[in-house]
Order: sequence, then C-alpha cells, then structure tokens
Amino acid sequence: MPDGLRVILVEDDPAVRFGGAQALQLAGMEVCTFDSANVARAMLHPYFPGVVVADVKMRGMDGLQLLRYAHDLDASLPVILITGHGDIAMAVQAMREGAYDFIEKPFASDYLVGVVQRALEKRRLTFEVRELRQKLEDREGIERVIVGQSAAIEALRRLILSLADTPADVLIQGETGTGKELVAHSLHQFSRRRARHFVAMNCGAIPETMFESEVFGHEAGAFTSAAKRRIGKLEYADRGTLFLDEVESMPLTMQVKLLRTLQERNLERLGSNQIIDIDVRVIAATKVDLAVLSDQDKFRSDLYFRLNVITLEVPPLRDRREDIPLLFEHFVLQAATRYQREAPMLSQQLLGKLMAHDWPGNVRELHNLADRFVLGVLGPRFLADDARAPATPLAEQVEDFERSVIVEQLRRHDGSVAAASEALLIPKKTLYDKIRKYEISLDGFK
Repeated sequence: MPDGLRVILVEDDPAVRFGGAQALQLAGMEVCTFDSANVARAMLHPYFPGVVVADVKMRGMDGLQLLRYAHDLDASLPVILITGHGDIAMAVQAMREGAYDFIEKPFASDYLVGVVQRALEKRRLTFEVRELRQKLEDREGIERVIVGQSAAIEALRRLILSLADTPADVLIQGETGTGKELVAHSLHQFSRRRARHFVAMNCGAIPETMFESEVFGHEAGAFTSAAKRRIGKLEYADRGTLFLDEVESMPLTMQVKLLRTLQERNLERLGSNQIIDIDVRVIAATKVDLAVLSDQDKFRSDLYFRLNVITLEVPPLRDRREDIPLLFEHFVLQAATRYQREAPMLSQQLLGKLMAHDWPGNVRELHNLADRFVLGVLGPRFLADDARAPATPLAEQVEDFERSVIVEQLRRHDGSVAAASEALLIPKKTLYDKIRKYEISLDGFK
C-alpha cells in the first residue's frame, strides 16, 4: 500500500468499527477510527492523504453530510459509504453526490479491503498527477524568472527546483549584480512556503545598534525609544523564508545569537524571557568567500558551516555570454512596458558591443542598459551604434567576440597562455597566433 496514505473509518457501531479496522490493518493500511462524523471531519483538509469510509446512518452528522463536507474541501477525495441492507435509494443518492463507492451491510472483510485499496490507489494517482502538474508549472515558471539558456543557468534552475521544498538553509555566492536575491526568491516561490512571507534583509544596510531589534524584535520598554512591541524579521518570516543579503556584513556579536537561533529554531525578543518557536528557512547571500573571512576571524566559522549546508553559485554574466541576447531582449520588453514606449530593434552593431563588453556590474548592469536603450539615452560606449549606421560584416563581429573571449580567459588565468589554451580547448600555438593577430599584450594580465 502506498506510503503515507491512510483510511478514516467512521462507524458508530463498535463491533463493525473494530472488525473493519482490523481487516484494513491486516492488509497493511493505516487506519484512524471514529464513532462520530462530527469528530472525524476535523481530520480532513484539501490535501488529506487518504480516503474516508463512513456509515450513512449515524447520530449527528450522517454519512451523506460528511460526504458533502469532504467534497466541499476537496472534490477528488474518495469517500466510501456503508449502507444498510436493501437501502438501494440511499446508495443511488450517495453515488449521485459523488461517493467513490458504497458497501452494503453485512459485508465480507475482503470485499471492504478490495474497495478501499482501489480508492487509495486512485488517491495516490491523484497526488501524482497534481505533483507532476505542479512540477511542470514550476518548470515553466522558473524559466520566466531565471532567464537564460546557458548550461550554467540550466543547472542552476534544476538545483533551485530540487532544493526548493527542502528545509535546508542555503548559502548563495556570486558577484554583485548577478541576481542572488532573485535566486533566493525563487527558492521561496517554488516551495510550499510560498504562501507565507519572504522577508529580505540587507545586513550591510542596518546600523549595528539597531541590528538585534531588527532581527529578533523587542518588547515595549526594552530600551529608551521602544514605545511598543516590535516583531523582528525572524519571527515575521515564521513558516516562510528569511533572506540575509550581504551576510558577511553582519556584526560578530549578532552572529553568535543568530547561530543559536538557527540551531534551536527559537528566539527571544529583546527585553523578554519568553522563548518563541519559529519555523523559518534561512537563505544567506554573499559576494565574498566566507571561508576566507572565517580564516581571518572576520566571520564566525561555526555560523559559516551552519549556513553552508548547501551552496549555490550564481555565475557572472561574462561566464555566460550566450545568455546576453536573450536577457537583453527580456529586459527591453520589460522596460518598454514600464515606460510605455515602443521596444526598439536591437542592431547587430549593438549586439556585438554587448557580447564584447566585460560586464563588471553583471546582470544588473545589463538591465540598466536595457532601460537606457528603451529611453534612447545609451552612454558613449554604446551610443555609436545606430540602426542607420553601416552594417558591420559578420566576420568582424565574430572576431570582436573571439578577441573578448580570449582576453577574458587570459585575465582569469593571470596571463598564462598555457592555462588559457587549456580552458579554451585549443593548442598553445593557435592561441599565440590569435594573440598576435588581435595585438593582445600579455603584460597587462600579470
């Protein structure tokens, strides 16, 4: 029998209730028994993992009323009704109202087991279809949020979807402007926590004197200006997600208190002795290597290892240049809608410049450039491009792009031709020929 599914058996006759429960349990099913539908209905909710078996004639709420109540919550929930001998009219009414099946008293144990097993199998299939549909929706949805077709972005999207529903805390690493908060928000949005708060907090933007109150909250009178109680970010994010951006900026004194909260999953407001349990997922982001800061005693190593359960690396834009055209078009369409302007056409000259640019500001810089493009105020670096200007030959565009890729690899490997050639998967002699062709000076990389 499928794991996690169970049977609610509602029967006011003790002998029938005991016999039915015993037969189902011997068949390997988990059974919860009730002598009243009024009590049993408290167990039901829209995603109840199981089926209901109920007698029709009971004191208080009867079986048909329980059927209607269950289907108001979840129309796909299988409800099996037990009817008295010869009560055909009641059975017909039950089927019309959506009962999965009905069983006539007296009934054989194996017959009850067979009907319930089929109902449980239907419930399992319903959950599988729901889960598959949700995965498909999430898959399509995340491609609209995390835009790109590069292998690195494909891998990042897969990781986000696979980790979204886990309770594990996550550390996101990436340069400024790569979209770390977008990744954090996606981890929240594609999880079951999506209905609760996503609380974003920039650790570098909060004065140290206010940090404890901001994160943990305070009671009225906890300090001079505390006129009333304040709920902190952690408590506000209960059953949701707390995003700590620039976590490397968190004061060391606060790191100790945050570590304890993450370990115990509870907190105390400033000025209070009351312990408050919280269910919060913490996602931290950093643009620096926390391991190095930890070695330099600038970040607590125990907090680093606590946050570093799972690490997601967000690649810089220069390492996924193939995404630039798609991203730029995406941002241009957004900007055109926002500013109520017509989206201008992207010329080959501008595309070549976009592909060759180093993008120190990463995706944020590209986003801002798209806004300026729509508003017609491109800066001097890109202004020379004009749709009316003579077209640049394709060979020249390819050469510009090739030169930019070579320069980037040489920069990343401190001017080492051997390392760059290995990264580019070309012989050293070929790379030297291209360096001479494009008049690239190696002195500037050392």
